[in-house]
Amino acid sequence: MSSPAASRSGRDERRQQVHEETRRAILDAALELFVADGYANVSIRSLAAKVEYSPGAIYSYFPSKDDIFFALAEEGFRLLGAGELASTATEDPLDDVRQTIWRLYEFSRQQPEYFALVFLDRHVPRIGPASEQFAFMADLKLHVLARVQRCITEGVLPATLRADVAIRLLWAPVIGITSATVSQRLPPEVNAEALVRDAIETTIAGLRAGAAVHSMTNGGKS
Repeated sequence: MSSPAASRSGRDERRQQVHEETRRAILDAALELFVADGYANVSIRSLAAKVEYSPGAIYSYFPSKDDIFFALAEEGFRLLGAGELASTATEDPLDDVRQTIWRLYEFSRQQPEYFALVFLDRHVPRIGPASEQFAFMADLKLHVLARVQRCITEGVLPATLRADVAIRLLWAPVIGITSATVSQRLPPEVNAEALVRDAIETTIAGLRAGAAVHSMTNGGKS
């Protein structure tokens, strides 16, 4: 016969399990609705109807629709950064940069819903730089910048190049191509994977050749 303490512990575990399962169901349903209907067109009421809960039940898990988005965005960025942060540097710094940029395309193929939510919907809330929920992204940014800076330090890329500007230039065409792919606007005869690889190599070639960089960063000229 179990003790009262053991019984309470068992009930607490089951309660926690139900809580996590319900939270997961809300997030999964929200991701589906946000991507299918657009963030601005989804209400707590429509989300509640999809998961067959009351709006009040939804609010007991998330104070607002924005909080649901932030929870999903955090999951998406953690998935995006997991492979990058787990990777180790190789002897070829430029190839490390290639792989870093390529992971964004891989993410769009493996997690198209998260990519669409974070990168395609212009109506989602802005993620503030001071948000503690996304503090982990600072480590990801430093990791990526360090890879480009290594190329600059070792003379693989021009010494006059700024790492943050280089990352933006490398990511821009990849985001464009993947956005067209995820939204099914890329012509069917176009090989998206080959196009992304060509975009990465073309941008790298331009950076190595010392192509003029006019990007504005932090309000100043680079």
